[in-house]
Amino acid sequence: MGIVELRDNVDGGASDEMVDALRAHAESLPSPYDHEDFGPFFDRYGDARVVLLGEATHGSSEFYAARAAITRRLITHHGFNIVAVEADWPDAAHIDAYVRHHAARPRRGDSFVRFPTWMWRNAELLAFADWLRHHNEALPAEQRTAFRGLDVYSLGESIHAVLAYLDRVDPAEAGKARARYGCLTPWQDDPVLYGRAVVYGQRDSCEDQVVAQLGELLAARLGYLKDDGEAYFDAAQNARIIRAAERYYRVMYQGSAASWNLRDRHMFDTLQALLAHQGPQAKAVVWAHNSHIGNAAATAMGWSGEFNIGQLCRNAYGEDAVLIGFGTDTGTVAAASDWGGEMEIKTVRPARQDSYEHAFRRTGLARTLTDWRSRTGDKAALAELLSTPYLERAIGVVYRPETERMSHYFEAVLAEQFDAFIWFEQTKAVTPLGRERPHGAPETWPFGL
Repeated sequence: MGIVELRDNVDGGASDEMVDALRAHAESLPSPYDHEDFGPFFDRYGDARVVLLGEATHGSSEFYAARAAITRRLITHHGFNIVAVEADWPDAAHIDAYVRHHAARPRRGDSFVRFPTWMWRNAELLAFADWLRHHNEALPAEQRTAFRGLDVYSLGESIHAVLAYLDRVDPAEAGKARARYGCLTPWQDDPVLYGRAVVYGQRDSCEDQVVAQLGELLAARLGYLKDDGEAYFDAAQNARIIRAAERYYRVMYQGSAASWNLRDRHMFDTLQALLAHQGPQAKAVVWAHNSHIGNAAATAMGWSGEFNIGQLCRNAYGEDAVLIGFGTDTGTVAAASDWGGEMEIKTVRPARQDSYEHAFRRTGLARTLTDWRSRTGDKAALAELLSTPYLERAIGVVYRPETERMSHYFEAVLAEQFDAFIWFEQTKAVTPLGRERPHGAPETWPFGL
């Protein structure tokens, strides 16, 4: 989640009319930890092809629990069969092997060890993974729900995955791939240094080599698919990640908008590939930060040239994509003070008066769903009231309360950014997992160090 530049044209808080409308349209929700009671509120979105579920922070327990409860309901009652998350593909593949009862996939190292470990290595996600494993167990393999990663950062692990696959199915091609990727392998553990060296003319880029390797893998797909279609899909996606990551680490020195757009374009392309791979009946739930799943065109991000997966889904799927934002006022959050720093449990400051969060707080309601997706009747009137720009808070893996206005608020038009909004007046930090591996856990258990 990036920090966007703010415009200083938002002065006061929401009108009493807006607060009254929010109160009137809000549906009180039960605890998200009671998933059987919480999930049915979201049956109204079962007709969508893609449901995107946000979060206002990367470290609040209620957001994870709510997304899990909604996703359970969409899987069990509405045929959703893909869970796609803001995580690295190889890390998510380890969870996918666990939940779909596959053999463990080869790795260079442990999963979810890149900063920030708590974002996915937490008790809330493990509870969902355990549920999904149990749900999938009685189903035929082709009907099991997959758990996939959308992100672009896994350069080293993705190189390892492609080479491991080719070593197994085509040793001769594996040798050629090893030579092509040899341009990147010295930098795979710190690709930021690779990008810097290329940008400052200290070395040539490896773009031609990684593009050529992806082309070779795709050209041979008919032969590889005969062996194991799922394994080939995984290898091909890792090759796409290598291509995208090589470019990402060069582009990041050209400005935040270019790197942000490349990353979200890759996440959208990955979602498209997953839907195509699963077939015409595929339906996906996406878990990512509000800044990724809300329509960027309705925010200061879009006004400064950035787009995101939510905007791309809106453009591609129209009303078949549902964008649901999340918000909170106070509580605690798991976050670091600086990028790469240690996780801390931090106190979340009350929302600013000139923010949408403050308007929701003024309703006096603790947990709510507010929906304006239909835009008909009184929902249209609500959407009109939510079409005034206000500030919105975004806490990522870093939280700096002392500079919150500049670091964590951006301007948005809520009615165009989302189709609905889930509100928790108070939230608490996620529970990070320790290093222990439970006795008797299967080899695919995804969180052992």
